[in-house]
This record gives sequence, C-alpha cells and structure tokens, in this order.
Amino acid sequence: MATLLHLDSSLNGDNSVSREVTRTFRESWEAQHPEGTVIYRDLTVDPLPHLDAAGHYAPTVPAEQRTAEQRAALAVREELIAEFESADAVVIGAPLYNWGVPTPLLTYLHQIVLIGRTAGETSSVSGKPVTVVTSHGGSYAPGTPRAGQDFSTPYLRQLLGTALQTDVRFILAELTLARVVPAMAELVDQADASRAQAHEAARDLGKELATQLAA
Repeated sequence: MATLLHLDSSLNGDNSVSREVTRTFRESWEAQHPEGTVIYRDLTVDPLPHLDAAGHYAPTVPAEQRTAEQRAALAVREELIAEFESADAVVIGAPLYNWGVPTPLLTYLHQIVLIGRTAGETSSVSGKPVTVVTSHGGSYAPGTPRAGQDFSTPYLRQLLGTALQTDVRFILAELTLARVVPAMAELVDQADASRAQAHEAARDLGKELATQLAA
C-alpha cells in the first residue's frame, strides 16, 4: 500500500484555493487507491517550532554529548524527516504570500532539510514525487506587470528539486482574488478558468501517481 503525505499551509481556511486543489488531488488519489494511507498535516492549524540553534547543530554533535535541548529539537526533526522519507508521494499546498513561501511551510522545510541525509548527493528522498499546489491572488505570468515577482516557485524548485532531488511538479491557480477585489472584476472568467484547470491537473496527477505506486 502506498502512502501520501498531504501538507497544507494556507491561512485562509475554507476560503483557500490551494486547500481546495490539494483536497482534489487527495480525493483523486484515494479514489484510485482506497487501500492506501494518507498522512495529513495542517501546518497553520498545528504549527511546528522554528528551527533554532539547538536543532540546527544537534545532528553534528555526538549523541552522548547532546544537551536535553538538542535531543528534544532533534526528535522533532527526526519525526518530520522520517515521515517525509516514508511517504511514497507528497502534495503540498503553497499559496504565494508577500512574494514568497508561507511561514508555516518555510518552518517545515527548514526542519526536514538535513545535509547528508535528505539533502546532498545521496538524498534519502531522491526521486520522490512531490506535487506543489501554488495559488496567486493576481498573476505573475510573463508579460504581466508583476512578472518575475513570484519568488516562491523558484525557491521551492531549488529546495525540493535540486537540494532534496525530488521529482517536483507544480500546479498553479492564479487570479484567486478576482471575485473579492472590485478592481479585478474583469478577470473573474480568467480566474475561474485557472481554478478549474488547477483542479483538473490535480485530479489527473493524483490518479496517475496512485495508479503507478499501487501497481
């Protein structure tokens, strides 16, 4: 049986488009592989501790020399890393906030990146399929006024795809504020189309990965 790790980081609860789309991915996965397992973490509702000096340096300290603080911090990292390693596939909700990655997700990523284990030439998660669902309130596409101002996607591509060597793919829903910002009213149709395309992509990819991993 395959395991899916499902992470959400949006602050918007039921109004979140990224949560909608990760849920579509998950439901498609479950429909195709009902005997599989899903591990869910809501990084906003149940926030993780930030990576501090104790957690950062503990892996380089011999076990018998670690302080109680270092052991506790390392236990958090070990739980999260082992969970990520054990998953056969991962889906991550990552809306764009202030041109970057949501704080809850950034905290999670800092905890699981460990040079010599998950990151580096012999990454323990190399090749793992990771789907990132990102949502933009506006548009950062080429030719738009904000083109090039999405710093989240390049960061996640570098961290997940290069440092961790996972097989990372992105699903985008843009213009998500069109229905609530009056100045964007003329973009509602484009926003709805983008949202529908994101759900379709999530549905197809969830089914595809579940089929491959359950075979």
